[in-house]
Amino acid sequence: MSVGCVFGASGGIGAQLVAQLAASDAISVVHAGARIAPQGGEKIASFAFDLTDEVSIAAAARAMDDAPPRLIIVATGLLHGDALRPEKSLRDQSADAYARLFAVNAMGPALIAKHMLMRPPRQGRMVFAALSARVGSIGDNRMGGWHAYRASKAALNMIMRNVAIELGRINPDAVAVTLHPGTVDTGLSAPFQRNVAADTLFPADRAARQLLGVIERLGPADTGHCYDWDGKVVPF
Repeated sequence: MSVGCVFGASGGIGAQLVAQLAASDAISVVHAGARIAPQGGEKIASFAFDLTDEVSIAAAARAMDDAPPRLIIVATGLLHGDALRPEKSLRDQSADAYARLFAVNAMGPALIAKHMLMRPPRQGRMVFAALSARVGSIGDNRMGGWHAYRASKAALNMIMRNVAIELGRINPDAVAVTLHPGTVDTGLSAPFQRNVAADTLFPADRAARQLLGVIERLGPADTGHCYDWDGKVVPF
């Protein structure tokens, strides 16, 4: 059996990822992390961390040194809140929005990769995945807007490509990817669901199940890319 880890375990998708991994016979323990350590339980080991505090990320990683996870999922993300809203035009941009979104959506996952992959296994399958978004695709951007969020997710995609290249030099069986979960019925998407068709608005449990299904099918040849909930490549 393998060890799993979810950063962002208190979110809608993250909580479901933890629950479904814990229910899997292939997983011996799931490390579940959030700003406030979530409730533990059978096969669930909880921990606290802050995406904007590298010391807390490093401490969480050290606590897993005895049995390093073979599956690491970063299910964190920020789109809106506290007067932060996706921009509709260039005039709506602000330095504060860029700083906050890049800190959470790009730098946070980068620091998790730094500390969780300090001593990765040199052989055997392992997966490092971070939740991205289709709007972070440069090639797929036809509408504009949402400037800081798009840019932060595009940066995350580039960071994960770098992770994939470096990790592949150490372990040719390793996979590092970003994942687009689709539009999920959580607090992150709640203000923007009005024009989403009912059949493309996924409950969190279904979204988690789909993402785990994509992860299960990934192999070394797939590393360094972004995949949507259906396993299709999202262009960078």
